[in-house]
Amino acid sequence: MGAAVALGLSPGAEGVARRDGLTQLVTKGAVRTGRDIGAGSGVLSDADLLPVLPALRDLLPGGGLRRGCVVAAGDWGLLSLALAAGPVAAGAWCAVAGIPHVGIAAAADAGLDPARLLLVGDLGQNWPQVVASLLDGCDLVVLRPPDRPSAQTRRKLEAAVRRHGAVLLVAGDWDGAQARLHVAAQEWTGIGSGHGRLRARRVQVVADGRGGWSRPTTRWLWLPGTDGTVTVVADDVMVVGTAGGSGGRESTG
Repeated sequence: MGAAVALGLSPGAEGVARRDGLTQLVTKGAVRTGRDIGAGSGVLSDADLLPVLPALRDLLPGGGLRRGCVVAAGDWGLLSLALAAGPVAAGAWCAVAGIPHVGIAAAADAGLDPARLLLVGDLGQNWPQVVASLLDGCDLVVLRPPDRPSAQTRRKLEAAVRRHGAVLLVAGDWDGAQARLHVAAQEWTGIGSGHGRLRARRVQVVADGRGGWSRPTTRWLWLPGTDGTVTVVADDVMVVGTAGGSGGRESTG
């Protein structure tokens, strides 16, 4: 699996055939998780946490994406890509599903290694089965559901997440997610006196979750900074217990 596979799943017989082919690849073991491939292959070992970028660690339980968990990241945008960038850089296999406009070039610009990506734009009507297959073959699946999943669908996919030791990162809402993050406010820099170019974006990210992570935590981040990286704003002080903030929500692009 040395190159990225971009599956432009189209409607009709061709799309069905390709989705069936994906299921067969996973069943036959042609698509394997980093843990199946093993140590020494340049992929993640059997760790409980998938590492994230340093700027995001304080916003997640344990400082990373815990295997077997669902994380909701609010509307699709740069926050979802930033959360995926750390695991991919560490050697995780990642699928981006249900987001047709995300291509190899866009993913690479966001810091994702195209050699470790599987892109599935159109999930089709039987999308839960496709996602379950992706969870069997990838360490991380970034999903924008085509419609609001029923409680039964959520339970089935959550069971698949636990069974395969993967992480499901949902671009949107997901009832029962172990961790939830969203952009509560944003400020663009680079435009002065009505002219200039946008150079960087400062965002307030609010995170909360279940159990010991139920109190909201907020941080201001550069997402992205002037150099394209994700960093903590220099004068930011992490706030626990409030979910304040005002301003625009992150664009779904």
